[in-house]
Amino acid sequence: MARGPKIIADRPTTKRIGALRALWPFIRPYQALLVAAMLALSLTAGISLTLPLAVRRVVDGFDAGAHLLDQYFGAALAIVALLAIGTGLRYYLVTRLGERVVADIREAVFARVITLSPSFYERVLTGEIISRITTDTTLIQSVIGSSVSIALRNFMILIGGMIMLLLTSTKLSGLVLLLVPVVVVPIIVLGRKLRALSRENQDWIAQSSGAASEALLSAQTVQAFTHEAPTQARFRDVTEKSYASAMRRVGTRTVMTVIVIFLIFSGVLGILWIGARDVRTEVMTVGSLVQFVIYAVMVAGAVGALSEIWGELQRAAGATERLTELLSAQDSLTDPSQPIALPRPAKGRISFKDVTFHYPSRPDVSALDGIDLDIGSGETVALVGPSGAGKTTIIQLLLRFWDPASGQVAIDGIDLRDMARADFRRDIALVPQEPVIFATTARENIRFGRPDASDAEVEAAARAAHAHDFLTALPDGYNSQVGERGVMLSGGQRQRIAIARAILRDAPILLLDEATSALDAESERLVQAAVDELSQNRTTIIVAHRLATVKKADRIVVFDHGRIVAQGRHDELVAQGGLYARLARLQFTEGTTALQEAG
Repeated sequence: MARGPKIIADRPTTKRIGALRALWPFIRPYQALLVAAMLALSLTAGISLTLPLAVRRVVDGFDAGAHLLDQYFGAALAIVALLAIGTGLRYYLVTRLGERVVADIREAVFARVITLSPSFYERVLTGEIISRITTDTTLIQSVIGSSVSIALRNFMILIGGMIMLLLTSTKLSGLVLLLVPVVVVPIIVLGRKLRALSRENQDWIAQSSGAASEALLSAQTVQAFTHEAPTQARFRDVTEKSYASAMRRVGTRTVMTVIVIFLIFSGVLGILWIGARDVRTEVMTVGSLVQFVIYAVMVAGAVGALSEIWGELQRAAGATERLTELLSAQDSLTDPSQPIALPRPAKGRISFKDVTFHYPSRPDVSALDGIDLDIGSGETVALVGPSGAGKTTIIQLLLRFWDPASGQVAIDGIDLRDMARADFRRDIALVPQEPVIFATTARENIRFGRPDASDAEVEAAARAAHAHDFLTALPDGYNSQVGERGVMLSGGQRQRIAIARAILRDAPILLLDEATSALDAESERLVQAAVDELSQNRTTIIVAHRLATVKKADRIVVFDHGRIVAQGRHDELVAQGGLYARLARLQFTEGTTALQEAG
């Protein structure tokens, strides 16, 4: 399995914590909740700053009467009660805000990536996107729901504490101020390195998730080719690199924490020593010194907490960048600002005019080269030819998963690029070669074709696709869970559910990409009868390698190397000779001979 490209955009990452500003559009709708949280936060910070005043009164008034001491301690108890209530309220409000904002971010990111065209997924591993939606948003949730409020509370305590220090002792406060630049410098210097390491660590986590997702989704293939050991080794390599990156980040943060704590508390001890000497000379009271020390410890604790939280904010800034990249990802396909509506009911006329197309991953190879093809309303057209001839590309362009390099693809005379993709796709039903089955019930998988369909309509579609008998035989019938990607079903059963889904959609354009390739001979006969009935009065395009499934088509178009080399009915093309006649001879004549010899 080839390693997918990294999801990181080729643009420089921000060097400022200001990347977190990108979260504001998600916070703005909840400003009332934010204001309430800020008020609760301010309340708790203010109450915390009053506690040292109470302690000073108790210490300096220790020789006062018992009545005054009782009042002091009673007041302190009331303050503690208010602090507890305010803290609980703050926790509830900021946690609720964090949960709501992160839920909105996840929804916004998913809503964006689910609409991006296939060209985006040629450059991106889905596992890496999932990592961003889960790991990165969890980190942001921790920051919004905890770290930011703690940071703001400590910032308020820092400012308030500094003011109270100045009011308590100007001399000692001046010494405290001398410590600030000594502490801030290592925070800034090491913080820059920590930001880069945090970003690198998150990238490796995303790659690890991508590698795991790719391997687990291909578990049967990995096991069939006894590729478990190399796959494990590859995942181990990515995981160990992620671990090494995390350890570099942890090491840097550890060094920063050690330096900051040592500088802060060494300074506090020095100031306490000077203050104790002032008490001995009666320059200040014992209560004032105790008050000053408490405020100094609060300020020191606030600075230490801010240094810790700074690292979390750095990581959150990196995570925000990564999510912003997804939200702002440029898609190669866009809908027009003023789309033309497809007239209803759609007639289903399809035209390709001088269409040339190259897949971005193979820019030097023409998947289609100057294709001109008109398909009338209600016509059934089969596309045949060798693998890689361009048949499936026709369907890809008709669904506008890609735009042609030149030429025009139109439905009912309107260029697809002039319409909203969701508009014209409503009139198309698709049965892909590899049917996508979701991890839900069989009933809901069929209803995916038309979500508002009734149970009776779902069952009618299943009967038409000859899926009713095997569905009713499942343990819970139509309500049976079919497992991730339909692992509980056989290939033919999955294909018949996909056909039932297309039948239920009841669209004027039907696209069948090797729709019967996974069926046995009997199932193919039954489903082919359903397809013949379904294609009546619908524009139908059938991509097929097995020519027996297209013999009744109104027209067969033969592709080779991205070009149309022949058109006509089955008998006409066989009579003309050429590529189609050769393919027919290989499948019908030699296939019959092989069966006779086997018999």
